[in-house]
Amino acid sequence: MSITQPDILILVPAADEPRFAQSWPPLFERLATPLRALGLTVASRPWTDPVEAGEQGIVLPLLSWGYHHREPEWYARLDALEAAGARTANPPGLLRWNTAKTYLSELAAKGAPVVPTITLDKVTPEAVAEARERFQVDLVVAKPQVSGGSHRTVKLGRDPDLTDAPTGPALIQPFLPAVGEEGELSLFFFDGAFSHAVTKVAVPGDFRVQPQYGGKVSEIAPEPEALHAAHMVLDALAQPLTYARIDLIRGLDHTPQLMELEIIEPDLFLQHAHDHGATFAKAVKAAL
Repeated sequence: MSITQPDILILVPAADEPRFAQSWPPLFERLATPLRALGLTVASRPWTDPVEAGEQGIVLPLLSWGYHHREPEWYARLDALEAAGARTANPPGLLRWNTAKTYLSELAAKGAPVVPTITLDKVTPEAVAEARERFQVDLVVAKPQVSGGSHRTVKLGRDPDLTDAPTGPALIQPFLPAVGEEGELSLFFFDGAFSHAVTKVAVPGDFRVQPQYGGKVSEIAPEPEALHAAHMVLDALAQPLTYARIDLIRGLDHTPQLMELEIIEPDLFLQHAHDHGATFAKAVKAAL
């Protein structure tokens, strides 16, 4: 979509990644509709294409899917956005920080309730055994430090099969039974204010909660303890965010714990927001 100097430029998948060609346009419209309702002009551009300061009001990377498959190129694009002085929501420095899931350890060190996490350079049988011992569990989950959509995320136990495990820097966390019970809770914040929440529950026999794996998404009113945990995450970060999705899951101690803080390209599930995205649009407009 081409608009001369749009107010909002939404970054979308690279043009040479055809697997996303049919899936991103409907989500683009879902994001653009509440923005246009405020009189803002909205355009799209592949995240791999250059962006210059002054070409638009603000850049939203909300549909920059596939960046985790092109990690060096993604970091270079963030560097270019920063060097050009392009305005982004959220800032390039925070997007860079949020790219590698090692940020979980940083947030935990600052007092956020985080799922116990081990970071390592390579997943090995010895590392899996050590993690099972440390967490006192039979099953653990390994995932790449830079990933999306449960790419190369595997559940491992005794005598683990590492065929589909991460091949590079990874995280290991305890497998949490709650993923197939009450599921993962996603809370959405715009300009630091809570907007809405959804639960994502894995289908029987799976542990991945994403809709593409059959996960069921439902709107929910979060309990006070979940809201408190989410605010602890935001307090630990201590930086303003135009948008954020905080994914919580009930840990082995039965308290809500942070699975992921998504501030790059989370699905905002605006169809489950009571205001259909009006609060989101106001936060973006305020960032202009």
